[in-house]
Amino acid sequence: MGISIWQLLIILAIVLVLFGAKRLRNVGSDLGNAIKGFKSAVKDEDNKDAAQAASEQKLEQKPGENVFDVKAEEKKPADTTPPKA
Repeated sequence: MGISIWQLLIILAIVLVLFGAKRLRNVGSDLGNAIKGFKSAVKDEDNKDAAQAASEQKLEQKPGENVFDVKAEEKKPADTTPPKA
């Protein structure tokens, strides 16, 4: 129960009558340009991430610099009993 080729041709004919061939051509080219722009933006972002990862690998941390040795301690709850009068 799929769409047959004849049904697709009828739909295409109706769309051509409603919008016209020129407008459909413009929509197609605009859609193609949008897809190209999206792909180039994704590619640029991937290149930026790779460059950032490479620059982070170049940074070397010297021993003892920007290192914090902290001992975690559990905070004890405050005494919640009311004072005796």
